[in-house]
Amino acid sequence: MRLERMIVFDMDGVLVDVTGSYREAIRQTVRYFTSQEIENERIQELKNAGGWTNDWAVSQRIIQDLGISAKYDDVVAKFQELFLGEDGAGLICQERWVALPGLLERLSLRYGLAVFTGRPRREAYLTLDRFARNLRFDPVIGAEDVAAGKPAPDGLLEIVKRTGAAHLWYVGDTVDDARSAQAASVPFIGVASPEAPRREELAVLFREMDAVAVIGDINELEGVL
Repeated sequence: MRLERMIVFDMDGVLVDVTGSYREAIRQTVRYFTSQEIENERIQELKNAGGWTNDWAVSQRIIQDLGISAKYDDVVAKFQELFLGEDGAGLICQERWVALPGLLERLSLRYGLAVFTGRPRREAYLTLDRFARNLRFDPVIGAEDVAAGKPAPDGLLEIVKRTGAAHLWYVGDTVDDARSAQAASVPFIGVASPEAPRREELAVLFREMDAVAVIGDINELEGVL
């Protein structure tokens, strides 16, 4: 059946607060290789510049900027060790679900819900199964499902192909999310958390890229839509 309207969510920073998981994994990975501490603002600086959706690559870049050479595969291995931990007990457990009770259930009565994330699909489902087992996100498009990741439009175009949706909105929290939506000709709603470092800079960038709205978190979505 052809869907008329869909909301597509990025995951990190949109459906879940990843300050204590992915962002902390970057910080701890950098510390492991360099013995130096970095602030979240340094991570956000790269995110705002665009082209840095891959947190493994972000970690390696910051390590290199601090004067240390580290092989990409070694960075990935350490990052994943920290993030997933033993038996899934790593930093992923520090994630916080953003949507207040009932929000996504109400939206699902009017819209199809989908996910387009730069996460590996398995890691996306680990979090969805933990926080939203009773919700249907279909499809869930992860890093391995597209030939080109964000800011390419491939994930959004794949969702249109699979669902036949006539109207999509993409909700994301990075410049690359906005660029992906632009390339797919999909209206973009930007999330710029009041607590996020470089928040005002990010909000300005979203407006410059013609975001239809800039919100503090997804609990403002109903008012926007």
